[in-house]
Amino acid sequence: MAEKRNIFLVGPMGAGKSTIGRHLADELHLEFFDSDQEIEKRTGADISWIFDLEGEEGFRKREENVINELTDKQGIVLATGGGSVVSKIVRNRLSARGIVVYLQTTIDKQVSRTQRDKRRPLLQNDDPEQVLRDLAESRNPLYEEVADYVVETDDQSARAVANQIINKIGL
Repeated sequence: MAEKRNIFLVGPMGAGKSTIGRHLADELHLEFFDSDQEIEKRTGADISWIFDLEGEEGFRKREENVINELTDKQGIVLATGGGSVVSKIVRNRLSARGIVVYLQTTIDKQVSRTQRDKRRPLLQNDDPEQVLRDLAESRNPLYEEVADYVVETDDQSARAVANQIINKIGL
């Protein structure tokens, strides 16, 4: 039997990676993973607490290890953390081990989707919109570099985006 392919979702906070990833995994009968949830499960602590204790650098190291382990599996859908692509190691692993889909969204959509979410440490400040703009400026080129496909998520349901991904990939 041919090996099952992996689908890795990248993109900014609030693009819908986890929600769309679950729909995609259901549709394709694949196992779903979310790298942030895996880190929380393994450490027994939430992302904010890890950031407070270890800083972003400590968190990124954990993220790199978890993504390395998860991308070694076959037949999974993985929703990555928004900042995971900052690591060249992570980008290389994603590219080498599966199909990478960049879920693109606007800053306005990100703001509306994340404004009540207290579990996003980088947004716990006076101007989350500016933080999102700064992150987009530095990370969007990395998402584009690693992506095999780019899908716009703004005006579609998670199920519609999942179906669009399936059609683009040809599965």
